[in-house]
Amino acid sequence: MKKKRIAVTGGAGFLGSHLCERLLKDGHEVLCIDNYYTGSKENIAHLMSDPYFELLRHDVCFPLYIEVDEIYNLACPASPIHYQSDPVQTTKTSVHGAINMLGLAKRLKIKIFQASTSEVYGDPLVHPQPESYWGNVNSTGIRSCYDEGKRCAETLFFDYYRQHGLQIKVARIFNTYGPKMYQNDGRVVSNFVVQALKNEPITIYGDGKQTRSFCFVTDLIDAFVRLMNTPYGFTGPVNLGNPNEYDMLSLAEKVIALTGSKSELVFETLPSDDPTRRRPDIDLAKKELGWEPKISLEEGLNQTIKYFRDVVL
Repeated sequence: MKKKRIAVTGGAGFLGSHLCERLLKDGHEVLCIDNYYTGSKENIAHLMSDPYFELLRHDVCFPLYIEVDEIYNLACPASPIHYQSDPVQTTKTSVHGAINMLGLAKRLKIKIFQASTSEVYGDPLVHPQPESYWGNVNSTGIRSCYDEGKRCAETLFFDYYRQHGLQIKVARIFNTYGPKMYQNDGRVVSNFVVQALKNEPITIYGDGKQTRSFCFVTDLIDAFVRLMNTPYGFTGPVNLGNPNEYDMLSLAEKVIALTGSKSELVFETLPSDDPTRRRPDIDLAKKELGWEPKISLEEGLNQTIKYFRDVVL
């Protein structure tokens, strides 16, 4: 296999750092690009001694002039707490970041991967969600900076494909969890695990009947690489996630059991525009990538709990 020089924007984040590790393991050179808005040097510090790993502090809202063979564009805060704290910057990161990375890929004539999201489906009226579903998104709500920013980024990617023949790969990522998640990012798995380890009340929003599907991070990263390696002409978008669906009450009970916690459940108001159901149809990923998740929720949660025990306790 030819050694490639691969750029990963958002490379110091949760998913980005796992992707950097995988690409290095596969024998490539990696240029990790991050402005540390939500990324952390701790996530990639262990890679700094690798001669094929390079770190560049840069905000993708500004043009970048580098020479690489492929680009994975993961730059954007992905948890509600982070992307709602500066919604204008969130939208700019998705839109300006896409424009700048697409321009770079066009100049270099290389493949570019876009980390899109299941949030493009909004609060879905179709279940499970296939890639053909256009979504039910509030364009003026508090989550719109992320939802609509990612939708606009997809538009830009497909227009560059149609207008310039650019090789694009678009992944719609469903809920993902695992080591290197941030303990205060507001996502349900990290919230529940950290609260359980501290024996604090576990916060359930709404009645706890809303559902999500949880994919372990290494399964997702494997899908990224498979999608990037598909032939020219296959663009996606492709749903990447675990099709097994869990409601929040069941997840909380499982976390309490696995941690041996004494936490009790407390109920709070459901946040605005929070989707009630979320589950991917992954038939396209199975067909085109030969991929489906392998790690069970219990196995993945045990690895995540072990990570947070070290971080929190």
